[in-house]
Amino acid sequence: MTKSITHPDHSLPALGIRQPWAELILRGEKTIEIRSSQTKIRGTIYVYASKKLATTPHAVKAASKAGIDVNTLPTGTLVGTVEIVDSFPATEKHAAAAGVPAELLAGKYGWKLANPRRLKKRIVPEYLPYGVWFYPFVRKNPGTRKKQ
Repeated sequence: MTKSITHPDHSLPALGIRQPWAELILRGEKTIEIRSSQTKIRGTIYVYASKKLATTPHAVKAASKAGIDVNTLPTGTLVGTVEIVDSFPATEKHAAAAGVPAELLAGKYGWKLANPRRLKKRIVPEYLPYGVWFYPFVRKNPGTRKKQ
């Protein structure tokens, strides 16, 4: 049984993800996030659609394949939640689920994602991202800048 979450949930960390990747995660099409390090975080996190778009050839191809016009996607806002259920060294067998070519996975880690949920109403965070992880509504780092 999945617990009900009221948003905004001030206890949830957020992960900044560029579009179209954030949209593909919410659609359940991208089930592995590729990062340069592992994570010990498990459970529900916010998906923050970064202000900048992903413009790599594989991002453009993934958007086109999914019929996504990236220029219409939201940016600079929390768009949903997803659960991180595992973290592991990425191999070529993870390429399709990550949406990237296998040759880009060397030395990278996969974060297995599950149960994506789109927010009914997007939320602009009170605090801006300051790293891979950030808390959108709670100052966890003294260097965090409040949204202007």
